Amino acid sequence: MVEPGTVVNVIKQARDRRTAPLILELDLTEGIVETAPADPISAIMSMRRTNLRDVLDGLRRARSDSRVRALVVKVTGGIGLALAQELREAVQALREAGKLTVAWAETFGEGGRGTVPFYLATGFDKVYLQPTGEVGLTGVALEEPFFAGALEKAGVRPLFAKRHEYKTMANTFMERTYTPEHEESSRRLVTSLGAQITAGIAASRGLPEERVRELTDRGPLLAGEALEAGLVDRLGYRDEVYADLRAEYGAQAQLRYVARYNRTGGLTRRLPQPGRQDVVALINGHGPIRLGRSGRGGPLPNSGPAMGSDTVGAALRAATRDERVKAIVFRVNSPGGSAVASDAIWREVVLARRAGKPVIVSMGDVAASGGYYVAMAADAIVAQPGTITGSIGVVVGKAVVTGLLDRVGVGLGTVADGDHARMFSATKEFSDSEWERINASLDRIYDDFTAKVAQGRELTRERVHELARGRVWTGADAREHGLVDELGGLDLALDLARKRAGLPADAPVRGYPHTSPLERLRPPDSSEDRTAASARFDGWGSLGGLAARLGLPAAGPLTLPGSWEIR
Repeated sequence: MVEPGTVVNVIKQARDRRTAPLILELDLTEGIVETAPADPISAIMSMRRTNLRDVLDGLRRARSDSRVRALVVKVTGGIGLALAQELREAVQALREAGKLTVAWAETFGEGGRGTVPFYLATGFDKVYLQPTGEVGLTGVALEEPFFAGALEKAGVRPLFAKRHEYKTMANTFMERTYTPEHEESSRRLVTSLGAQITAGIAASRGLPEERVRELTDRGPLLAGEALEAGLVDRLGYRDEVYADLRAEYGAQAQLRYVARYNRTGGLTRRLPQPGRQDVVALINGHGPIRLGRSGRGGPLPNSGPAMGSDTVGAALRAATRDERVKAIVFRVNSPGGSAVASDAIWREVVLARRAGKPVIVSMGDVAASGGYYVAMAADAIVAQPGTITGSIGVVVGKAVVTGLLDRVGVGLGTVADGDHARMFSATKEFSDSEWERINASLDRIYDDFTAKVAQGRELTRERVHELARGRVWTGADAREHGLVDELGGLDLALDLARKRAGLPADAPVRGYPHTSPLERLRPPDSSEDRTAASARFDGWGSLGGLAARLGLPAAGPLTLPGSWEIR
């Protein structure tokens, strides 16, 4: 027989759980994923990782939830600058709603990069640091390797052509150091990014920008030095951070991860609603752009996602055909890739707009070269100040390895039928007629690219050429030059989409195409089935395998060189 007192206690505990103050948590140790990977194995493995939409939606909901009293975030170095700016905006909105926000870290860069994590942390009301940690506020730098000397010693001769002087991927393989244009572009990037970080830290910590620059030039700072300088509020371990929060809101306060809070509290919003409900479609395009289906971006297990023109095109068509979809937000986080695949996606954006569906692009950490190509036809482009974008240009070439083969004693016999049959072979140089074909292709791609930028951005061809020529811009500079419209994140893009479509501010968002990991495992019914996915590595066509071995950007000719995630 159950004791009456036991029943009362159970009921009381249940009631307390429903009414107790909430302290939301976010752990950035493993970073944040923007969308589920396209291939089924990676999708299953990432199911437990924190999703950006869950975080943004959860923090937005928390603003008006009286139970939510505070947010505590463990800050690490796992995210890029533009994403850090996106989280800072969400945290600032939560602070303005009267919620306490606390950032803590064991260290901001232990012998590594700590500038971006610390910049993120300064967006909170309070910053805690473990007593043995450091503030690795050291500034922004780009290190770009040049392989011409090494390739010469190895007997490899790189042959590239580009449009134009700021398209720097070819420089990586053909130069021994910066060209004047390459150095100019890179220097402007770090200057713009450094200014953004300095201004953000200064405003948040109540310090003059000159003082922040002085501290940056002294960094990394020991925990005690950071406390004395006013960069952090308290030195303490994790248990002390949480003890302070419980002392503020009571021992009965409950902890809950932001993503869990959003999914639990938002369940009713995701259940089918009676009648017809208008929505905003969210389509994600991440990784190098290639023909075919989305999937992994390379031959290695951890090479990241790739944006396939078939997959993204099908998603845009599905959203366009769906009468419930009144606007589309296209989230782009890509260094570019195949020119043909980029053009195929661009076309679907154009068709969606012709069908009366406003398209808003939200740029992530990087949306450059082909990543800008797929965005330029949108009604509006939203980027963070720290987004890497632009790179409107093209490069094509190959690496000739005959010298290397000679050195290692490899002979090669060839037969061919056709003057250009071996045009893309890595064992011969381009002939004059082959160079003519390459230059014709470069001119066509560049002219087409810049013409579409001029049309989409309502600029003259002459002005576009001044801004293009392969040059990379930060989001802040791109907005000044008219290449993007607004500075902000995904939330702003969704708000703009709702306004363009005449939808209420709380109109729901639906991902397109939506497939579960189990659905991705089943064989596709046809080539248009949304579950059809392959992870091919073919951005350079017949040179794909060679490009991978030589470290070339295998995604294709509209590719931003190197790694551009600023952390």
